[in-house]
Amino acid sequence: MMKEPIVKKVESISVARFYETYRNTLELQLLNSPLGMTRPILQPTLNRPGLALAGYFGYFAHERVQVFGAAEVAYMAQLGDEERRSRLELLLKKDIPCIVFSLGNEVPPDLLSMADEYRVSVFSSNLRTTTLVNRATIILENEFADSVTVHGCMVDVRGVGVLLTGESGIGKSEITLGLVERGSSLVADDMVRVRNSSGELMATSPKLSRGYIEIRGLGIINVTNLFGLKAFRNDKRVDLVINLFNGQQTELERLGLDHQTTTILGLEVEHLNLPVAPGRDMSRLVEVAALGRYLRGSGYDMAGEFNRRLNLEIQRNSQPPHQP
Repeated sequence: MMKEPIVKKVESISVARFYETYRNTLELQLLNSPLGMTRPILQPTLNRPGLALAGYFGYFAHERVQVFGAAEVAYMAQLGDEERRSRLELLLKKDIPCIVFSLGNEVPPDLLSMADEYRVSVFSSNLRTTTLVNRATIILENEFADSVTVHGCMVDVRGVGVLLTGESGIGKSEITLGLVERGSSLVADDMVRVRNSSGELMATSPKLSRGYIEIRGLGIINVTNLFGLKAFRNDKRVDLVINLFNGQQTELERLGLDHQTTTILGLEVEHLNLPVAPGRDMSRLVEVAALGRYLRGSGYDMAGEFNRRLNLEIQRNSQPPHQP
């Protein structure tokens, strides 16, 4: 079984990281000074501060990014100048991470100067409120997801996410290269970051090594340069973990009826031990294992079907002959 790596937990991310990493995805623009960029975002969801603007802070989620949509802007527009400033000041005093105005919603007068005073960053987005909230929520859930870093290779084999593990030098990268040559897509080589994203194990690679494979004797290979853009994908769900090892084939269960699992970040995923030996086409074997996993996920078990046929044949042959 694969050894459980150390779990990395994210308690917060800075507003600067949120903005600099995702400003293109969320179409963000900073409207005031960058004094509030060091503030932490403590929760992976967003908040619409309508009740807070009305003066009720009983359940105010101040740890979240605050989104101002049409309702919030319309409410503030019907307030007098002094009352509006008072409500906004109460909001800014609550140590909120930042404020984002969605598409078509104007920033209230004096808010930017007040935000600078309290060191709170204010952004505008070209996205509609619903799109902004949905997209940012997915981003923050991924940022806050528990993660581990696994020594191995991750590859998308015909839609099945396969995580290859095993001792250093066992041939993981060479097998992955063979799979890419057959039409699979590389996700990560050597270091695989796996995160628990809303109950699914998602794998990706560090930015520095993204799209590259290291092959002993050849060096660093850029898979998209050799095999095209389809040879790489940014992330993929982990559907199957294959542990490669040096051993005898007789040590393993022959029919494949016993499907084992391993646990990563509290989630179970199918696990297979595959022996490496001279002359074995390991890339082909991994591909067949992935296709078998796909079929089982679709409700068809090859080994189970053979076992049923075998049992029926044994039952038929064990019946006494018919007496005339």
